Amino acid sequence: MNIPDDLRYTKEHEWVRLEGSLARIGITDYAQDALGDVVYVDLPAVGAALTANQPLGEVESTKSVSDVYCPLAGIVVERNAAIEDRPELVNEQPYGDGWLVVIEPTDGRAMDGLLDAAAYRAIIDER
Repeated sequence: MNIPDDLRYTKEHEWVRLEGSLARIGITDYAQDALGDVVYVDLPAVGAALTANQPLGEVESTKSVSDVYCPLAGIVVERNAAIEDRPELVNEQPYGDGWLVVIEPTDGRAMDGLLDAAAYRAIIDER
């Protein structure tokens, strides 16, 4: 299971990568593996206001439909148009081209509440 050390994580299996003042968000390798083959991703529009710990969209796979929860409150500044045509990128490159949205966080300290790689790894190991 791939769990990059430079990211932050949620217990719901989302990841966050800080890029200057912006935060790129996706689902983890563990999550994409549990979902199975992703066939559709529903993402919020650019400009949408997101609330921490509330759904930001859905990922539909051959097994189920699952909510994706926003790890941080913020405003969507970019959505991944590539996964509209190729949702399988979420499976193939969950930490690369399979990202979901980029937001401008509205709370500068919100990252403090997220898990580091070691804490996330411990959650996965418990399963």
